Amino acid sequence: MGMVFGKIAVETPKHTVVKSGDGYEIREYPPAVAAEVTYDPSEFKGDRDGGFMVLAKYIGVFGKPENQKPEQIAMTAPVITKEGEKIAMTAPVVTKEGGGGEKKMVTMQFLLPEMYKKAEDAPRPMDERVVIKEEGGRKYGVVKFSGNANESVVSEKVKKLRSDLERDGFKITGEFVLARYNPPWTLPPFKTNEVMIPVE
Repeated sequence: MGMVFGKIAVETPKHTVVKSGDGYEIREYPPAVAAEVTYDPSEFKGDRDGGFMVLAKYIGVFGKPENQKPEQIAMTAPVITKEGEKIAMTAPVVTKEGGGGEKKMVTMQFLLPEMYKKAEDAPRPMDERVVIKEEGGRKYGVVKFSGNANESVVSEKVKKLRSDLERDGFKITGEFVLARYNPPWTLPPFKTNEVMIPVE
């Protein structure tokens, strides 16, 4: 019942708050290991969150884990998404709006529990769409908000955060990341979401 009211009962990434106030935080995150999948939403009948099931099956949310051990992996929060054209996956999780007539690809990412220190520590996925990768240390400007993280709300939060960061002299190093901490059945006023923009 607690999850309906926004209780987050799973591991969340550790971070250090470097600056707080003015409606946002600057946070530093240590290196982490992530499982991610990049897809065209049309593969999932237009569902931009279609990759969730692929990752959930990898960690074993719905029964036997679809990894080579098979090893059950604890769910963590947040679920991270980025959107953009299909590009080499070299940057931290970013959201980029695709342009022209190109398809917008979505990348969804689960950060694995802290016990996995390197990519090779995590069980190998059975589904070749799932990629295990190491994320280096990251620094983000972050704004937290409740409610549903629909496109217009996220766009507004990104615009304001970007403006605030630039006003305060932070160098933006990439596109935004959307972090959602709660399952879909959580009542909107109790949902925790964050827009995160990488900074130097």
